[in-house]
Amino acid sequence: MKVNRKMIKIDEDLCTGCGECIISCAEGALEIVDGKARLVGDKYCDGLGACLGECPEGALTIEEREAEDFDEEAVHERLDELKHTDVATEQTMPCGCPSAMVQSFAPQTACQTANEPVSHASQASALTHWPVQIMLVPPTAPFLKNADLVVASDCTPIAYPNFHRDFLEGKVVMIGCPKFDDTQAYVEKFAGIFAHASIRSVTVVVMEVPCCGGLPYIVKRGMETAGRSVPMEQVIVSTRGEILRKEKLVA
Repeated sequence: MKVNRKMIKIDEDLCTGCGECIISCAEGALEIVDGKARLVGDKYCDGLGACLGECPEGALTIEEREAEDFDEEAVHERLDELKHTDVATEQTMPCGCPSAMVQSFAPQTACQTANEPVSHASQASALTHWPVQIMLVPPTAPFLKNADLVVASDCTPIAYPNFHRDFLEGKVVMIGCPKFDDTQAYVEKFAGIFAHASIRSVTVVVMEVPCCGGLPYIVKRGMETAGRSVPMEQVIVSTRGEILRKEKLVA
């Protein structure tokens, strides 16, 4: 049944798709579609506006219009569905998707590259595991145990030329895009990781662009959901490939 009530309104011209509003929406009423925040369905939005203060661009407002009535039962069903999405993915992907096969391996050493041309030896990989995509890494992956975790937006290794040398040595990396990927699924993923693995520290590496801004909040929300407190640092990289600043986010 449709009634006149308060609803969230999204200004697409202002929205950058950073995903911060999605993290603050306890009902799961918002998601990122084609790089913009979208209301999944009127029945999931309670109209209270908890997400308004989280938008750095002021793209969210409250409007009164005719809409489907708020359905608390439907909200619980949606949240339960989102909660179990990662579990289903972890159960089906390893056998159906070679990209999700968990692997651990040692990075190349100086001895292994000693006989290679200098141009090759200088580019030795510091990667110690596979997969690296956030959605493909299971919370129970052995390489996560007692790890120092690097969570990077997937543009940073392209922009920052010394990414392997400065961020990967001795650490585990996960990459993803907070603008185009499912941010709520990211929160659930990190909640599972912090609950199952004894993560020692987290370094979040993002670009200076607004759409990257949601990634540290996603990680922090996952940490809070799991009831954990882990030292976390944010590193911001410019579009010219320079480190602009480093910030301690969690002590």
